[in-house]
Amino acid sequence: MLTAGGFTSLGLGLLGIALPLLPTTPFLLLSAWCFGKSSPRLLRWLLTNRLFGEYLRNYRDNKGIPRRVKIYILGMLWATILLSARYATSLWWVRLLLILIAAGVTFHLFRIKNFRPESVRRESLAASEMKKTG
Repeated sequence: MLTAGGFTSLGLGLLGIALPLLPTTPFLLLSAWCFGKSSPRLLRWLLTNRLFGEYLRNYRDNKGIPRRVKIYILGMLWATILLSARYATSLWWVRLLLILIAAGVTFHLFRIKNFRPESVRRESLAASEMKKTG
């Protein structure tokens, strides 16, 4: 059951890459949890996957999300939400709901720190130390 749930949530997460209204990260995290409880091999595959493994590991390890990824996500999210609110519905409450969902996702993304690889951090620290001493 957990393996099937992992594959189901993985499929929904993959759909979420193309459909901004469908969240990607929660489904990938659910897949990781399901695979972690049912199959270490599938969990390892998920976390080392070329497409989203590093992103998922960084999110799970609380390292953050790269700024460029946040900008891309927010751009796609708001473009899709606004187009959907304008052309896909005429109900005011559905439009309001779409805007509130986008605002919630935006707030969540702003709360996640920006990921910077260790090599960039080390160079930044070294440069700031040189400024202090030099």
